[in-house]
Amino acid sequence: MTERTLRVALLADTHGFLDVRVAEAVARCDVAVHAGDVGGADVLFALHPTEEVIAIRGNNDDHRHWPEAESDMLATLPAEASVDLPGGRLKVVHGDDGGTVAQRHRRYRRHYADYRAVVYGHSHRQLLEQTAQPWLLNPGAAGRTRTYGGPGCMILTCARAAWQVESLQFEPRNYRTHRARGD
Repeated sequence: MTERTLRVALLADTHGFLDVRVAEAVARCDVAVHAGDVGGADVLFALHPTEEVIAIRGNNDDHRHWPEAESDMLATLPAEASVDLPGGRLKVVHGDDGGTVAQRHRRYRRHYADYRAVVYGHSHRQLLEQTAQPWLLNPGAAGRTRTYGGPGCMILTCARAAWQVESLQFEPRNYRTHRARGD
């Protein structure tokens, strides 16, 4: 990537539904990074950063959870990704590799010590841990499933000299379903 400042939207755990407020935040960014449990191609097509979408496969991104017609797109999702950004690299994993949060954080800091930050999902709980490097970033759930206080995402602003993270969490909404009326 370039030496200019980039705005990177970090999101995870959409499970086939992208909250419109998260989509609007992504549209104001250069890059979108989805840390897994996408849930279908519609979510990826609804992300409109100005430059690029990077997505990985989560534990629910499989043939049981995706429409059969989208299996070709599902097959393109890697298990993890590394993203070169101004000022450092970002590691993208889903976070379903077991253990407590503390164990997972120790493991990520050990395995990805040469990264500036690790973004992961799976727990659906937003977390920003910047006490040591790499930073550990969980943007929470960006859909409607187990949002723990509302859907959210993070905006990572990265320049060569500094990185900043803004956590966004929106008020929960009750989504009405339309059901066929009986006679």
